[in-house]
Amino acid sequence: MKRILVTGGLGFIGSHTVVELQNSGFEVVIIDDLSNSKIEVLDQITSISGTKPDFYQIDLRVKKDVQHFFENNTVDGIIHFAASKAVGESVNEPLKYYENNITTLVYILQEMKNRKIDNFIFSSSCTVYGQADQLPITESAPTKPAESPYGNTKQIGEEIIKESCGSYNLNAIALRYFNPIGAHESIKIGELPLGVPQNLIPFVTQTAAGIRKELSVFGDDYDTVDGTAVRDYIHVVDLAKAHIAALSRLIEKRNKTNFEFFNVGTGTGSSVLEVIQSFEKATGKPLNYKIVGRRAGDITAAYADTTIANKELNWKTEKTLDEALLSAWKWQEKQ
Repeated sequence: MKRILVTGGLGFIGSHTVVELQNSGFEVVIIDDLSNSKIEVLDQITSISGTKPDFYQIDLRVKKDVQHFFENNTVDGIIHFAASKAVGESVNEPLKYYENNITTLVYILQEMKNRKIDNFIFSSSCTVYGQADQLPITESAPTKPAESPYGNTKQIGEEIIKESCGSYNLNAIALRYFNPIGAHESIKIGELPLGVPQNLIPFVTQTAAGIRKELSVFGDDYDTVDGTAVRDYIHVVDLAKAHIAALSRLIEKRNKTNFEFFNVGTGTGSSVLEVIQSFEKATGKPLNYKIVGRRAGDITAAYADTTIANKELNWKTEKTLDEALLSAWKWQEKQ
């Protein structure tokens, strides 16, 4: 049984990926500093899968703690989620993002090099493309100067990984996510932002639940179907399964180069107003929203061409936007 380290494994995407890893027969060890997650998620993962993952509360910015973990643990691969992830916050706190997203990556790669650990999956982002010249976005689209420090950390992260693969014989895949939403069908794990949500869907569900007075729609003057920004919203379980496909590709040595990257989305763009309409239709809950000014760091539109990921990873999305939004609402109701 292969033992896989998942950093940030109690977070939104990490927890769903841990469940899918366990369902696929992997043994899992989680590192999380609980800065944007809760320890209760560990019990929820266990209740879904029937197996409790090993867990270490470690701040990956502390190099000696990272070294100590690897001195005492053997792993066959790493899926690296641990990072700060809010575009708007990164504009206001760039140094926090560079420390948390870059330093931690370097420390982990150093340990992989020193201990000859292969198989690294990196949680990247479609933000590396900036505002793409053509839609849908293919993997051949150039990376543009980042619109935010968050996006820049993903670009820099990919560069660090690529150069490390070239020098140290590592094998890595970067998955460039579009917009993960939804919750596990058990409704035992989902997106649980601490404080004010930075992403659209938790704000939608909290507004519908009456926790927020109204939903702010940032800008209605974009060059899109209805003036609001367009994104590619992927169900988090579909996204989690893409990690299993990527990891299996590395373990089975089916990768074509030692650094690969794939777009992970649905291939369909939805505007903010279309998401609101879909949510109201799926849940029967009306949403109170208002149009406000654009938000710093946001781009007009981004949605994926997933042809390469579909073919090379033998993976594709299965769940619809309505299904994802309904699961997000059921998760919110349970809270």
